[in-house]
Amino acid sequence: MNAFTSDVAFTPTVKAIQSRKGSRGTYGRVEERGGWQATITPDLAAFIEAQTSVFLATANAGGQPYIQHRGGPAGFLKVLDEQTIGFADFSGNRQFITQGNLQDNAQAFLFLIDYMLRQRIKIWGRARVVEDDAALTARLMPAIYKARPEQSILFTITAWDANCPQHIPQRFEAADVAAALAERDRRIADLEREVAGLRDSAGNEA
Repeated sequence: MNAFTSDVAFTPTVKAIQSRKGSRGTYGRVEERGGWQATITPDLAAFIEAQTSVFLATANAGGQPYIQHRGGPAGFLKVLDEQTIGFADFSGNRQFITQGNLQDNAQAFLFLIDYMLRQRIKIWGRARVVEDDAALTARLMPAIYKARPEQSILFTITAWDANCPQHIPQRFEAADVAAALAERDRRIADLEREVAGLRDSAGNEA
């Protein structure tokens, strides 16, 4: 049993390195204040459900890690309660590495990054694949999305932490950029019509 939520990441070896490199005091004070959170807050829920992309990390029985990308429309990640995130697992290349890893080792990790907001969230927990539950899959499947759900994945949170924006490049979704450019072009067209109207008025007065 971990003494602090952050112990899921701060093993004795990690703490020893922190001590050697001078950061243990800082993280020790974080632990004294309660450490990382272990439940999904309303702000975290909103952040999770706004994402269109997530990285899911697992490891096999031998400890070999594997990271897989999952994506979909905003809302494809669903917060089911203060401890659980779920999403429909769409049919892909059918390697089933993640599913095999989770069958041997339920420990998993979610990494979410929002480039526009320059914010990243790290979530530790345990995950499981749910097969042959049509009701759950239907609940998790995004509306009007052209993908075939094969099964569902449920992720139970152990702890989560937010990183600072340092070194995160700011990027924007193509649809958001297109909308902003369209609004700019509309405004330019309105101003050009206004200028043309003023010129016509000035010419008539002359």
